[in-house]
Amino acid sequence: MNLRSIKLNENTNGLIRQYAPKGSDLSTLTQQQVLAVGKKLNNRPRKTLRYRTPSEEFLRLTGVDLNYALHY
Repeated sequence: MNLRSIKLNENTNGLIRQYAPKGSDLSTLTQQQVLAVGKKLNNRPRKTLRYRTPSEEFLRLTGVDLNYALHY
């Protein structure tokens, strides 16, 4: 793993911890709860994406609307 990947992973973990604190039992989350967190994170602007959201960047690169594809 390169340094950029490590930083991105740690940042994403920190964002996830806003919804499920470190040490939480993630197996207790329902699929609906996981999708709700994913939707929030995928629609949150990121500095590394020039303040675009991951969903916007995915659409730009693939032509696929992530929100539609994941049934948000």
